[in-house]
Amino acid sequence: MCKKNVVMETKTDRIRRKLEKDGWYLARHGSGHDIYRHLSIKGIITLPRHKTVSLGVARSIAKKAGWPE
Repeated sequence: MCKKNVVMETKTDRIRRKLEKDGWYLARHGSGHDIYRHLSIKGIITLPRHKTVSLGVARSIAKKAGWPE
């Protein structure tokens, strides 16, 4: 079974906009990260304050947010 080549978003400003559009809200600022929570999804998403994140971090955020890969 082959995985499709999916373009994963790695720019944090676009990830942040998508999180907020999907109902995630900024719970607090960490020292170098922003912590997002959702009213109906358990857990948190930690978003680094960099211009871009690695592909692995982007996949982890997408998985926690419930986005299809």
